[in-house]
Parts: sequence; C-alpha cells; structure tokens
Amino acid sequence: MVTAPLTADRQIEFLCKGCVDVIRIDDLRERLATAEREQRPLTVKVGFDPSAPDLHLGHTVVIRKMRHFQKLGHRVVFLIGDFTGLIGDPTGKKTTRPQLTREQIAINAETYKRQIFKLLDPETTVIDFNARWLGSLSSEEWIRLAARVTLAQILERDDFAKRLQAGEPISLHELLYPVAQAYDSVFLRADVELGGTDQLFNLLVGRDLMGKLGLPPQIVMTLPLLEGLDGVEKMSKSLGNYVSVEDPPEEMFGKLMSVSDRLMWRYWTLLTDVEPAAVEALQQAVTDGVRHPMEVKLELARTITRDFWGDDAAVAAERHFRTVHQKRELPEEIPEIVLASPAPTVVLSKLLVQARLADSHGQARRLVEQGAVKVDGRPVREPLHPVASTPGTVLLLQAGKRHFARVRFATPA
Repeated sequence: MVTAPLTADRQIEFLCKGCVDVIRIDDLRERLATAEREQRPLTVKVGFDPSAPDLHLGHTVVIRKMRHFQKLGHRVVFLIGDFTGLIGDPTGKKTTRPQLTREQIAINAETYKRQIFKLLDPETTVIDFNARWLGSLSSEEWIRLAARVTLAQILERDDFAKRLQAGEPISLHELLYPVAQAYDSVFLRADVELGGTDQLFNLLVGRDLMGKLGLPPQIVMTLPLLEGLDGVEKMSKSLGNYVSVEDPPEEMFGKLMSVSDRLMWRYWTLLTDVEPAAVEALQQAVTDGVRHPMEVKLELARTITRDFWGDDAAVAAERHFRTVHQKRELPEEIPEIVLASPAPTVVLSKLLVQARLADSHGQARRLVEQGAVKVDGRPVREPLHPVASTPGTVLLLQAGKRHFARVRFATPA
C-alpha cells in the first residue's frame, strides 16, 4: 500500500503505475512540484458518460488512478456527462450511438455515484455534471468554441476516418463531442485528465484547446483496457468475462481466483494500490520459488475484495473459497428454497430458474450442457432431465463452482 509522504520520484512512479500514455511526464513532474510549493492540490478530472449503470473492474482501472491522486492529497473530479451523454461518445463505434434521454441519464448517474464510493473517498471527491456549463453556452459561444478546433483535426480520429472512408454516415453532432469534452477541461481548469486508451484523441483535443485559450495545457494520462477473466477479450458484461463491483464478496473472490498466473500480474498492477516496486518483488519471489503462485493469487483476491467489501468480508470470502474449492466441501450457508410440488417430476432447466441459479431458461440450458450443474453432487448434462419433485423431496443443486441452493418441495396450498 502507499506510505506517505513519498518522494517526488516515488510519487511519479506511483501515479504512472499501469499508464500507457503520459503526455508529458516532465509537465507532470513540474506541476506536482508547483502544487507542493504553492500548497495547493492538482485538479484531476475524469469524465463518465452515464450510458450504462453497472460498473465492472475494467471501469475501475481509471477510478483507481483517481484514488491514487486522491491518496496523495489531490482534488479529483468525477464528471458525469449528463450533457455529452445526450450526444453519445462515438469512440470505437461504426455507427451513430442512440441518444440517451435525460431520465435514463439521471438514473444511471445515481447508480454510478453509489458504486464509485466503494473506491473513492466520498468526503473529498467532487461530483459534477457538465450540463452545468455546456447547457448554458449560447449559440454564439458554441460557434466561437467550435472555431478553435479544425475539421481536419477532428477527422484525424481513427473511427471517424474509417467511417468516412467506408461511406458510413457521421452525424454533425458527433463531431462536437470532442469539442464539448475539451471545454469541460477548460471550465474546470484541469491539471490532469485521465481516461482509457480509447480516449486519447479526446483528451489531446482538451490539452490543445486549453493552450489556445491561454491556460496551462492539461497533462494527459491513459490507462489500458483491462482483459477479462479469460485473459483474451476486454472485460465485458456481454462476454461474461467480468467481475462486477457489486458482485457479492464470495463471488468476487472466486472469480478473481480463476485468472491465469500470467494475468494475475496485470491485475496486481491495475486493480490494486500496491506500489510498483512491491509488485515486482512479489513477481520475483514467485520466479525464484520463494512464494507459490496460488498463495500470491489468494493475496490478490483478498486485496481486491477488501477494497470493495472490507476486511471481514474478504476474510469470509477466502474461507468460503478454501472450503468449497480447495477442500471440496459444501459452504457453511446454503440458501434454502421451498417450492410447491407441481408434479412427480420437474424439468432440470426449469428448476434452476425457480431456484434462482439461472436468470433464464436459455442460461440454465447452457449451464447444464456445459457440465456445470450437479444434482445431489452428481453432474447432469441433459437440460430436460426429470428431477423428482414430490412433496417432502429435498435436493441439493449446484450451478458452477460457487452457486448452491437446497430445494425443498412442499404440498401445493
């Protein structure tokens, strides 16, 4: 963990940990020195368009970097793009994004605020909304602002260039997105702006616009897009290779233990506050055979779970993992579900949904066909397998490695 105070070099090392781009590192060093000399914090900005309400660990890579600045006493601004969300960031998209309604934006923003405080200090985090200034710009002010950015500059963006070359439509309002995001930095007088590598173009437009308007250009720092549990694709809810920030502790811990030994080091770097030298020491200890990879991975899962759920929950999650996965024993607490007996038998896929071990019949069928389902400890691979359901029957169901339910059938009322 971070120990304060850090020397200037160690601050730079800690703040740049895991970063892909730092533009420019000499500017960052100078800005930190000025902040210390003038006894004022840097303003560190990150913008989030509330296009989806659920955050996973991939999203937290940038949020954790905000936390790193926060731990060193700097002012972080979690900027919710309630105005830019009406445009929709076209980054990486081949088509125009659908525009969100103000109601959708408001709902998603509230969810974000709840989730980010699992990592950030609510007392010192500034939450702002860019409609506060972008929404009040007059038509004349928008025209003067747009005059500071050239069309050639905007079309340098890779996704715009590809769409133009392919003859795919680009709506005029999309071209205003980087300009709007850049003005956020101007209004907030950001010292640093953070973002994923896919945001590099937008962040550089902000740096350029600040310079044109006579402000010290912001330092741009980008973080990588985190690989999911499979170690191949970017972490994504749609691909199922994600860890949600609101996953229960046991589930979060278990998912983290499933990552490969190679991917483990990337998670140590991007998903913890451990200083780079300490991560390198851990890796060397594994290479030298001083520590076993499984032991270090347990420490990783415990560290990340603790950040989101606290010490007690992390300890309980590790105990659960060791019981269920290492000792092959049943967990201490298994939810019990009482169902009315519909007939002498019930189809297994339907029972999994009723027992809340699957969200849909399609998911239940896939779990069974993948060999992830056991009935009273015996694997079953046929989704239509009939399961005894007469009154008084008790079954132990298991779906995957971490999900259990004890089902008791009762006489219908």
